[in-house]
Amino acid sequence: MDLYSQAAELPWRIPIDLQPTRYRQLLDAGLSPSAIRWRSNRGRLHRPYHGRYIAGPDVPGLSGRARAALMDNPEAVLGFHSAAQLHGFGIAPTDNVHLLTPAGRPFPQRRGITSHQTVLSTAPPVFILGLPCARAPRVAVDLARTLPRLDALPVLDAALFAGAVTPEELLVEVSRHDGLRGVRQARELVAIADGRAECRQETELRLLLIDAGIRDFVPQLPVRDGTGRVRCRLDLGDPCRMIAAEYDGSSHLNRHALRRDRSRHNWLEQQGWAMRYFTAADLYHSPENVLSTITTARRSRANRRT
Repeated sequence: MDLYSQAAELPWRIPIDLQPTRYRQLLDAGLSPSAIRWRSNRGRLHRPYHGRYIAGPDVPGLSGRARAALMDNPEAVLGFHSAAQLHGFGIAPTDNVHLLTPAGRPFPQRRGITSHQTVLSTAPPVFILGLPCARAPRVAVDLARTLPRLDALPVLDAALFAGAVTPEELLVEVSRHDGLRGVRQARELVAIADGRAECRQETELRLLLIDAGIRDFVPQLPVRDGTGRVRCRLDLGDPCRMIAAEYDGSSHLNRHALRRDRSRHNWLEQQGWAMRYFTAADLYHSPENVLSTITTARRSRANRRT
């Protein structure tokens, strides 16, 4: 499963690479072209982009590649996927470094760098690991506008989960994007974004149900025992009909987890919950079966009440 908690922890685990340098600076420091090639071939120098080098034994990570990308344009800031990773909701990864640059300013094209020209101001940027980034609400809405719908809502949920944004900030930010490509999608998704979800598959399952007109399912719904203690949480739960929709990911495959899940399932069934489980195959290849299963459960519960 693609857990939002892992994305939220990423900024604390990103190594800070050495400062990049230009080819000309290496020559000025006394290295010959053959010496630069020799060090590059032996992994002592890494070239993330043409003419840009970073010393050290390790392949440069995001911080090193971002610093190298920013060398050509001091007005640029990190945005989109790259800034999302630094803000703690980078669940739409990319190998490229994404920059926001003022509209109309030339930016040299380099493989591995994606430059997004923007008419909206990025000032003032926020600095993370010493890197200038667009602010989190801007990053979240930019991605919500431009990613496919099934990828966009998880970004918003992850941003809320990480505490990088608030619902109010998203509403204010999306209004700034009026007239821009994809703003209608972003506005619709901001209205249903929910920081209680814990992974992208839960979010995608919720979106599938919402798009089918089923809006009664609550993310991470707590279920209490007779003493009032929260015994467990449901990925998605309809509290009125007592129907649960759960994503069954790879973390459920080990024996201990399977034993725990069966005990949990039995207890929930005893409390009157109708448990329905879905896998990646259901979610991505047979969404109609997901909807059919939930619709049948809703109909059954409605008949039982009457």
